Amino acid sequence: MRIVFLGGAETVTGSKYLVETDSTRILIDCGLFQGYKWLRRRNWQPLPMGINQVDGVVLTHAHLDHSGFVPVLYKEGFRGPVFAHHATSGLCDILLADSGRIQEEDAKYLGKHKLSRHEKPEPLYDEATAKSAMKLFQGVEFHQQFEIGDIKVTLQPAGHILGASSVIIEAEGKKVGFSGDVGRPQDIMMYPPEPLPDLDLLLLESTYGDRLHKETEDAEEQLAAVVKETSEAGGVLLIPSFSVGRAQLLQYLLVKLMEEGRIPRQPIYLDSPMAINVSGLYQRFHKLHRLSDSDCSRTFGAVEYTRSVDESKAIASQSGPHIIIAGSGMATGGRILHHFKRWLGDHRATVLFSGHQAGGTRGAKMLQGVESIKLHGQWLPVKARIRSLEGLSGHADYQEIMDWLAQSKLKPNTPIQLVHGELDALETFRDCLMQRTSYDVEVADYQGVYHL
Repeated sequence: MRIVFLGGAETVTGSKYLVETDSTRILIDCGLFQGYKWLRRRNWQPLPMGINQVDGVVLTHAHLDHSGFVPVLYKEGFRGPVFAHHATSGLCDILLADSGRIQEEDAKYLGKHKLSRHEKPEPLYDEATAKSAMKLFQGVEFHQQFEIGDIKVTLQPAGHILGASSVIIEAEGKKVGFSGDVGRPQDIMMYPPEPLPDLDLLLLESTYGDRLHKETEDAEEQLAAVVKETSEAGGVLLIPSFSVGRAQLLQYLLVKLMEEGRIPRQPIYLDSPMAINVSGLYQRFHKLHRLSDSDCSRTFGAVEYTRSVDESKAIASQSGPHIIIAGSGMATGGRILHHFKRWLGDHRATVLFSGHQAGGTRGAKMLQGVESIKLHGQWLPVKARIRSLEGLSGHADYQEIMDWLAQSKLKPNTPIQLVHGELDALETFRDCLMQRTSYDVEVADYQGVYHL
């Protein structure tokens, strides 16, 4: 068996791992490269190793850096099965179509304003292609072993988001684990990741390989303080949010705080069609997380969902304190921008960021304290309070991952290849594991090959 690192190596994006035996070729994860332009260019390069001709694809979870390249394979002729947990398939049905739609809109915008070197800019794939690619998906349960050629595959819970999995494969007398993105042991919503079995090789994510989550005050207390501060000022609370996981958690926390009388009761709007659809999946698959069916019904039923553009615009006429949760999480697009136009210049309002803000995004700039931001060609003054909510990360930090490994059945000297991390995180995590464990740890090379 050999493994080729075609993505998610020496970077935290574009996860793709080609596994080859004498008779079978499969792809573990099929993600888009995101972020820096030099990384995104890889999405447009000729398909490496003929991966559109693999015998099957297995996804760890639905985030686009792990699943978003599937429509490209479909566009290039791939018609094999794409295996994923049922919840992951449901999320991909939402996320991939949205990804294609955004790419179409971006291509049209670039063409209209002649901002591309191409006369007619084309999307990497469109919404129709993404929807067609969903026909390839085959949902499986955790611990349900299935086969692709001579490779046996099993998914086990990894926490992180709904349906997220670690993938365990067996072939030619070897057992290999792909951690996927590993969740936190004390996550408010998701259950902890399941410990790993004995393995001959582990591909281990390193997103937080150089970071420990801050020991901050309780997230509920932080959120309550921001809501009370804004309400007492008579202002509106705007929360840019990611649609998967974060939007559902914020709804739960806000409704819980109101029910307990810890914050004033006021309208909560979820102004994101995608997050609304994802919330439905979280209720459908409630057994996969800590919220019961009744918890979901009570929480989501207490929030006003605005699906249409007209419903979204109508929020602007709402008077008095209220809370708006809308995409996108880093304020790079989405309906939150329209609410910024209405409220960012109001000193009574608050913008609360609840997740990582990548460098150069509006979210990062606002947290840095800029006095104005550019929005749809205009510079808007930032007079609203800017706050950050810590402690809601869905990624385990390096100590939590080490604790997870200690709970597993890995033998001393088990080989580990570190993947899915930035260079500093990868090197720091490697040094930490080499000093504090007996595993044989290396950093995976992009396009490198590992032979078992």
